[in-house]
Amino acid sequence: MEKLMQYVWQHRLWMPQAMITVDGRKVQVIDPGYLNTDSGPDFFNAKVKIDGEMWVGNIEIHVRASDWFRHNHDKDKAYDNVILHVVEKDDMPVRRSNGEVIPQLLMPCSAQFSEQYARLVGSAASELPCAQEIASLPSIYITDMISTLGYERLYSKVERIESLLNRYSGDWNEVCYVLLARSLGFGVNSDAFERLAMSTPLKVLAKHSDSLTAIEAILFGQSGLLDNVPTDDGYVATLKTEYEFYVHKFGLEQPTSLGWKMARMRPQNFPHRRIAILAAMIENGFNYSSKMMTAKEVDEVRRLFDVSLSGYWTDHSSFNAQGIGGARGLSESSVSILIINAVVPMIYAYGKLQGDEGACSRAVDMLQSLKAERNSIVELFTRAGIECKDAFTSQALIELRRQYCETRKCLYCRIGHRMLARHARKRV
Repeated sequence: MEKLMQYVWQHRLWMPQAMITVDGRKVQVIDPGYLNTDSGPDFFNAKVKIDGEMWVGNIEIHVRASDWFRHNHDKDKAYDNVILHVVEKDDMPVRRSNGEVIPQLLMPCSAQFSEQYARLVGSAASELPCAQEIASLPSIYITDMISTLGYERLYSKVERIESLLNRYSGDWNEVCYVLLARSLGFGVNSDAFERLAMSTPLKVLAKHSDSLTAIEAILFGQSGLLDNVPTDDGYVATLKTEYEFYVHKFGLEQPTSLGWKMARMRPQNFPHRRIAILAAMIENGFNYSSKMMTAKEVDEVRRLFDVSLSGYWTDHSSFNAQGIGGARGLSESSVSILIINAVVPMIYAYGKLQGDEGACSRAVDMLQSLKAERNSIVELFTRAGIECKDAFTSQALIELRRQYCETRKCLYCRIGHRMLARHARKRV
């Protein structure tokens, strides 16, 4: 509630006609001050007129007036410059350390405002409580919000790439390998794939890029998926034997508890086949990063991922599971996901770090030329009336859902702010 009161004060969402101190003096806010996120009063350098007299100083906000004493502000000289105490409940007067009484104001906000906020943050996780409001917003408002959120999501991915570049001493190819591996997890197994890649250096795999069997042995051995698999299958027996050799040769350490998920998953999407695809991408040399950077359009990038499976994986979906497989590597939609989550962020990060605005623009153009993703988040917003026609928009909606809706940060969301502002000044 205190955060909500700070929000009302910061954005001037009070009812002006009710801005009167508890002792009957009219309050006019010239400047609400700026929010303090550290210790001390909630707002610094505010300007308010109390009965026509200008006061300049700090503002403190509490749910109950007695919280002033409970927090020992009456003994703290850092609060002596508080010119107005804003509260929801006036249960006692408050004083500075020298005994002076501080003007006190009951937060004048409509009952509907608090009810609306409670409805937003108290809704079920699967719901979109602002669904009815979204449809009524002006289209320019939605467009502006989508643009901001789309770039927010892209920037967060770029920050991750910068972190990986620091980890790998600026080696773009190694970073590209980790990103593509993570993207092959397609959400469900992304963390497991990333940990697999990080525990299996690309430079180790590159030493045996002329042998697909060697690459598969190392990756499957590191993945833990070979553990406890019977060796009556000749292919499995070969992988286990080769993996033991490479463990000793390179000092490999298998990561623990990768937590692969396969429940309710179609066999074609099992991590076994995705690892086989990663191995096929590494065979004959992994040089995806340089090809990504020079690609001019999406179709050119798509051709990079025209990878086929061979041998054992043409008729297997996992070890000893014969009958479901096929030589086809990645579907068109799967390639789109790789472009969205790995290629576009890589190109944008490279452009940002090299000062190449053309590369940044090219990355965004690729996102906008791809079809929108199809998932439960996008469907949630499209049912509410937001048109999602490309991947840039679907990425923006995912950012909105993940960073604002699911964390209940409605106060910091443009849609939530507009909803609350509509109800803040309504008379009770």
